[in-house]
Amino acid sequence: MRAWHVDKPGPLQAGTGALRLRQTPVPEPGPGELLLKVLACGVCRTDLHVTEGDLPVHRPGVIPGHEIVGEVVATGPGDVAGFTAGDRAGGAWLRSTDGTCRYCLRAAENLCPASSYTGWDADGGYAEYACVLADYAHRLPGGYPDAALAPLLCAGIIGYRALKRAALPPGGRLGIYGFGGSAHLAAQVALAQGAEVYVMTRGEKARDLARELGATFAGGPADPPPAPLDSAILFAPAGDLVLPAMAARDRGGTLAIAGIYLTDIPAMSYDRYLFQERQVRSVTSNTRHDAREFLEFAGEHRLEVTAHRYPLAAADQALADLKAGRFDGAAVLIP
Repeated sequence: MRAWHVDKPGPLQAGTGALRLRQTPVPEPGPGELLLKVLACGVCRTDLHVTEGDLPVHRPGVIPGHEIVGEVVATGPGDVAGFTAGDRAGGAWLRSTDGTCRYCLRAAENLCPASSYTGWDADGGYAEYACVLADYAHRLPGGYPDAALAPLLCAGIIGYRALKRAALPPGGRLGIYGFGGSAHLAAQVALAQGAEVYVMTRGEKARDLARELGATFAGGPADPPPAPLDSAILFAPAGDLVLPAMAARDRGGTLAIAGIYLTDIPAMSYDRYLFQERQVRSVTSNTRHDAREFLEFAGEHRLEVTAHRYPLAAADQALADLKAGRFDGAAVLIP
């Protein structure tokens, strides 16, 4: 099969060899695993961080990609949680946990120290076939084409968890900083729940999309919104945006930082940014419960997924376009 490998993590530039397409054996499903024929795989900023080395290498030569929509073509030995050949299934970022640590036992498996991740610890979906553990695979909502389903499996799930972490009160004002694949889905969930949404992001196309989806305001990445925010989510991996996001919150407001990677945050004044019970929260992966709750929501509420299709052979271009902010919404590879 054809598959992309992160051979030499580093800046994604022509000739660096950071990401290479080559022929690779089709994987054999292990105990409890599903072998998926990849129908679509979303392109996530985390894939860019793995490729460029912002996230340390966990598996040399790993195949990135963790928003996998696939058809089950084989199963490994052991329990496969009711999946059979021909079923459609989704593979996501959270690949496995130990199930026995104190975090798993208190329904916080996203904090499990033994957790592993698709496209970082194990090969992912920038390929024609991929293996996922059946216990961590997801059943997919109907009514969406494959290319629209792929971003739901990380962008959507992480955006949903970030929205929960942001503690948005009913009918509150939500600020969103950065408006890519995850943000444009989280915004729709918030709007469906009755929130007002204020978007701060670079790129006029992204701002146009925010307005089309129903945002009350769409401005530049550090622009002050026209009203104080009850909650905010920072999706852009730019630590410099933490301070304007914090300054925009009302008393008691919460900022959730959604990325797995963030550049350094500048020094801040306690009185200006944290006093009056303003708080900052990080977002670490997600639980399977988050994923299933969100996918159920997506099945009940038709989400508009802005998906830009790329052939599998153009994965490097898709990542370069993501880095440069050349598209709104999400990019999706189609083998």
